[in-house]
Amino acid sequence: MHLYLGTYTGQKQSPQSRGIYHLTLDPQTGKLSEPELAAETTNPSFLAIHPTQPVLYAIGEVGEFKGEKVGMASAFQIDPATAKLTPLGEPQSTGGPGPAYVSVTPDGRVVLVANYGGGSVTGLPVNTDGSLGTPTKTIQHAGSGPNKKRQNEPHAHSINPAPGGMTERWTSAGIVAWAVACDLGTDEIPVYAVQANGKLTHIDRETTKADAGGGPRHTAFSPDGKHAYVCNEMGNTVTAFAWDAAKASLIKIESTPTLPPGYTGLENTTAEVAVHPSGKFVYVSNRGHDSIAVFARDAETGQLTPAGHTPTGGSQPRHFALSPDGRFLVAANQKTHNVVVFTVDATTGALTPNGSEVRLAAPVCVRFVRDGLIK
Repeated sequence: MHLYLGTYTGQKQSPQSRGIYHLTLDPQTGKLSEPELAAETTNPSFLAIHPTQPVLYAIGEVGEFKGEKVGMASAFQIDPATAKLTPLGEPQSTGGPGPAYVSVTPDGRVVLVANYGGGSVTGLPVNTDGSLGTPTKTIQHAGSGPNKKRQNEPHAHSINPAPGGMTERWTSAGIVAWAVACDLGTDEIPVYAVQANGKLTHIDRETTKADAGGGPRHTAFSPDGKHAYVCNEMGNTVTAFAWDAAKASLIKIESTPTLPPGYTGLENTTAEVAVHPSGKFVYVSNRGHDSIAVFARDAETGQLTPAGHTPTGGSQPRHFALSPDGRFLVAANQKTHNVVVFTVDATTGALTPNGSEVRLAAPVCVRFVRDGLIK
């Protein structure tokens, strides 16, 4: 199995990271190979892979791009023989400063970006060769939240396309996907209609709200498309929602703490949320407690039941990913510069470190490659 890691470059640690790295994971032992530089680029803090083409997308957290205070979005061609990455087309603006997230619509026609620093979201059309066009329209969020230190203005932290195909009613209107965004600064989770040219249109109804002061960060959909799970960075909770694709609406079910009862340790913030490919389990990373919280998922109700915590073997687990077959979880510990592999119990969802660990400066994003993309 192949995977790519996004990193922060130019940090004070030694040796420094230089961009995007490629690794392999042995499907029998779960052992990781040593990271190899796949592409040199600045601060590729989040990655996404095209659903059908051998193309990888990365945001670059740069202070300035082409004379503007905006971030950078880049496309890379994946060499199927070597896994090396070659720039594809010209990098594009993310439409706002401080990009934090990138994703691709299921049909591969639009790349979506959330700009944390600017509190905005944008869509970039994908050309036939997989390269990026210019942003069609950047939507600026507005508002604030009760936490005056972290929520004095909007901070769009992620934007994810919803799973499943669109009905003829929507495709005839030029809509290729729904997209759910999380704004940490306003506690809002707006839903957008995505058109093939990258244009985003906010669904004209009351925006879904997260828990007050929770700071919604990332969203993960269940494989059956019935539910969505949002990790709240400051509230240290994961909120379950029912997802109605026909109406493009989220209906809140409940919020569940990601920390053990009575926890009094270091200040904690959640980072990533993921649903197991089987749909039976949900995982959330805790930074401070430095653990992965495990939850059992009720497929009918969407409710979560806490099922334990596993230390990540490092500090500040910024991101993690489950292997496509669901047998392994790979966690990136940003502060301690290490990447750790865990074996997933198919019955309970429990995580067990399998002894495989590699060193890499400031790892912040893990992306598995679909089967057959790299030889």
